[in-house]
Amino acid sequence: MDEWIASFHILTLGPVASYIAKGTLFTVIVSTVAVLLSIVIGSVLALVRNYATAPQYRLFHFLAAAYIEVFRNTPLLLWIFIGVVFCPVPEFFGHPLFGLSSVETKMLFKASIALTLFTSSVVAEIIRGGLNSIPRGQFETAYTQGFGTIKTMVYIILPQAYRNVVPTLLSQIITTIKDSSFMANVATIELMSRVRKILSTANRFSGQDTINVSDVFVLYGTAAIIYFIINFSLSVAVRRMQAKRGAA
Repeated sequence: MDEWIASFHILTLGPVASYIAKGTLFTVIVSTVAVLLSIVIGSVLALVRNYATAPQYRLFHFLAAAYIEVFRNTPLLLWIFIGVVFCPVPEFFGHPLFGLSSVETKMLFKASIALTLFTSSVVAEIIRGGLNSIPRGQFETAYTQGFGTIKTMVYIILPQAYRNVVPTLLSQIITTIKDSSFMANVATIELMSRVRKILSTANRFSGQDTINVSDVFVLYGTAAIIYFIINFSLSVAVRRMQAKRGAA
């Protein structure tokens, strides 16, 4: 019992709580940036793969399909390691930022790029499924009303496609938030990596001679609860938004 009390005491320490809170904030920021960029890139990839079928656009169709299949069918962790080794870093991220060292900001940038590239390939297939669910008559109706191809896509097809894939897209967003924990393997500063750092020196905070099993359960359990709160809150918010739209 004393070991469990000591383990929970770690979470009451101001520096530890602040350290975990900052890790949670960075997880949310990185995931949000990755999701937003992935939706934009994924939409372009889905449109190109679906509709660039004319002979003069076949090269773009092939490149989009190759990108999607390569990233979607290989592990995220692989691309994080590749990004860390090969991805160039803009000068802006070569300096200490947001309380992080220059090394940490570089790692954060590289891992975020890998997360975005990987997620955009999955999002592309989700959006492509939404595009394929739109009846062909929608295009013909838009053309008869004087809409061009771009306006048809922007004002008629894409809004319906996004609406049709909200549940699947939400699942991928939640997966992306959880997948951000892979960054802990390249010494970045999101939630999971910070929990691991605290665990490696838990005996100093708990006052125990060694790191106990209770420390593992308490610290990783705390991380699990934080991930659950973030993802469950997001899920509830989206469901309520859909319910309001349905009522309207």
